[in-house]
This record gives sequence, C-alpha cells and structure tokens, in this order.
Amino acid sequence: MTEQSKPNLLVLIGPTAVGKTKMSIELAKAFGSEIISGDSMQVYRGMDIGTAKISKDEMEGVAHHLIDIHEPDYPYSVAEFQEQSERLIGDITKRGNLPFIVGGTGLYIESVCYGFQFSETGADEEFRQSQFKFAEDYGAEALHQKLEQVDSKSAERLHPNDLRRVVRALEIFHLTGATLSAQLASQKKESPYHLCLVGLTMDRQMLYNRIEERIDIMLSQGLVKEVSELMDKGYAPGLVSMQGLGYKEIVSYLQGEYSYEEAVELLKRDTRRFAKRQLSWFRHMKDIEWVDVTNSENFSANYEKIHGIIAGKFLSNIEYTSKQF
Repeated sequence: MTEQSKPNLLVLIGPTAVGKTKMSIELAKAFGSEIISGDSMQVYRGMDIGTAKISKDEMEGVAHHLIDIHEPDYPYSVAEFQEQSERLIGDITKRGNLPFIVGGTGLYIESVCYGFQFSETGADEEFRQSQFKFAEDYGAEALHQKLEQVDSKSAERLHPNDLRRVVRALEIFHLTGATLSAQLASQKKESPYHLCLVGLTMDRQMLYNRIEERIDIMLSQGLVKEVSELMDKGYAPGLVSMQGLGYKEIVSYLQGEYSYEEAVELLKRDTRRFAKRQLSWFRHMKDIEWVDVTNSENFSANYEKIHGIIAGKFLSNIEYTSKQF
C-alpha cells in the first residue's frame, strides 16, 4: 500500500491542560473531521468534571466518539480502544470525513497510529491479586518502585496511581522474563495510515500553572460532589476508574485520610507529575510535528501554524477551508 492510498488520520496530542480541546474543535470544523477521544478516562459515564470531559455545547456540533460508552466499573483496555478506533476510522472515512484522534493517553494513541500487535502473554490471576494486595498494604508508590526495579522505562511512563497498568507490566515480566517496554520497542513503527501527528507543548511552568487553575475550576464546579455521588452508587475506590487523577485524591479526602487542603495539594502535585509522564511518553514517539503554544493568548497564530501543517500533509487528499480568528 502506497502512502497516498492509505486512509488519512489526523492526531492531536499533548499533556493535560495544554489546550487540546479548543484547538481540536476549530481544526475539526476546518477540515471536516469527526473526533475520536484518545483519553482512557472519558469513556466512563458520570465522570465528567474530574476528566475535564468536553460538554455538548463545547463540541459545537462536531461529532465525538468513545465518550460516555461505559460505566465506571468496566475494565476498559488499550486493546479495546485500538479495535474501536480502527473501526471508527474506517466508518468516518467512508462518510467522507477526516478521522481525528485527540487526547493524551500515549499508549492508546500510539497503538492505533502504528497498529501495535498485542501478544497473548496470558495471565496469572494469583500473581495479579498479590500485587494489588501489595499496593493496598504498602501504597501505590511502593508498587511503582517494584516496577522501576525491573522495567524503569515503563515506570517512567506509567503513573503510580495507574495500578492496573503497573500490575500488568509486572505481570508481563513475571510471565515472560521480558519487559513491557522491550515489547513496545519491538513493535514495528510503520503506520497503516497517511498520518498527520501534531503535538502541543508549552513552557513547563506555564503548563503547571494552567494545571493548578484547571483543578481549582474543577473543584468550584463540584468535583467533590461528583466523587461522592460515584461512591454512593457503589463504585469502589479500588476500581481503575476511581484510581484516576481527581478521583483517587478526593476519595482519600472523603474517607478521612487527608484534609481537604492536603487532598487538593496532592491532586495538583500528582497532575503535574502526570503531565511530565505524558511528555516523556510522547518524546519516545516519532513523526510528531511539535507546536509550542506557550503564547496561548495568540490562539489565531497557533491555529494557523497547525492548520498549515495539516493542509501540507493532506492537501492532495482532502478539501479544506481556512478560518480566520
């Protein structure tokens, strides 16, 4: 298959709070796109504030996929995301629209961009449960340190609170003697798509300031109430979804482990660390056209730069319209 005969795929990545949502809407309107959410948490219903989930009004009529598709107790996986995204890319292309993945979950997005093959490594349920018990007894950080000792690259990419993936990485090493990072490194990095991959970045301190401002807004919007209602519905703190940023910390506050102020500071610290891990993951990816949006006030200039990158990549394949701000 030649490059030009491959299906088009537009991808916008970047760390949390960098400004992907607003930019993606304007780009989607300009290029006739349907957006596939590349966020592993936005699949869950009822988890809106803590995931910074886009609202219907914010979508401005742009079709979005893989949002609100599961209840919070569903064990969503990268393999399922890959399968659903590949199907959606085909369907969107048949409708004459441009498939557009937007998000910050590096492994999920990379698995689709390059058609990763996930080997059937198998499972050891007893080992898996022993690792979850270890985390329960000694804390997520202690479990993460175990992973760091055997697979430092995966540890760098995975947040300590991402218990399911940390445990899975340990389980893969336990079963095969090979690390998850080695398996990922061995994947062929040839895309089945005519790929345009754009990454947003900005000054680190400005990004951290935006993260803290976003968390303050989430709290004012009712994040504590959202988490409390999820717990009242019976969603256990140990669920993968409830271990997500913004949920784990507030659960700890509601259970009396931390004061409100301590929980908020912990959430801000963990989110800063998460953003750093996102950037670390993206640095290992190839083909990314990076755009520095530190001057976030000049949205028009940033938009025009990205618009130019996309138009240059897809000019012969799609019709597009220019938009001025």
